[in-house]
Amino acid sequence: MIYMASDHAGFKLKEKIKKFLINKNFKFEDLGPKKYNKKDDYPDFAKMVCKKVAKEKVLGILICGTGQGMCIAANKQKGIRAALSWNKKTAKHAKEHLNANIICLGSKFVNEKQTKEIINVWMKSKFQKGRSLRRLNKI
Repeated sequence: MIYMASDHAGFKLKEKIKKFLINKNFKFEDLGPKKYNKKDDYPDFAKMVCKKVAKEKVLGILICGTGQGMCIAANKQKGIRAALSWNKKTAKHAKEHLNANIICLGSKFVNEKQTKEIINVWMKSKFQKGRSLRRLNKI
């Protein structure tokens, strides 16, 4: 299961990615917003996704303008390892070395095609444990 959300800046990209997730047969739930509203703030939506991801031990996708706001807000929540990704390499590293359970994307810096590639790589990658696990246990 994947929980996803955006703020106003990430709304259009989120809507496009939903179609991609359906085509890939990924089970997901969109936690909002349901329509574009300039007053939507990233911390509110990050918190909703984080609660579900931490409780259910599943994955999440957060999208805002840069991805940075969502990432900062998400990493304040217990049980979350959110990583900002802007290409396939950073997505793979996020899962293999950081065991990221949430990926954060910036709609102003990645297009639809890049986002699909990033999500695909992240979903297929596996946590490598080893020294990465030792390091994560220190956090």
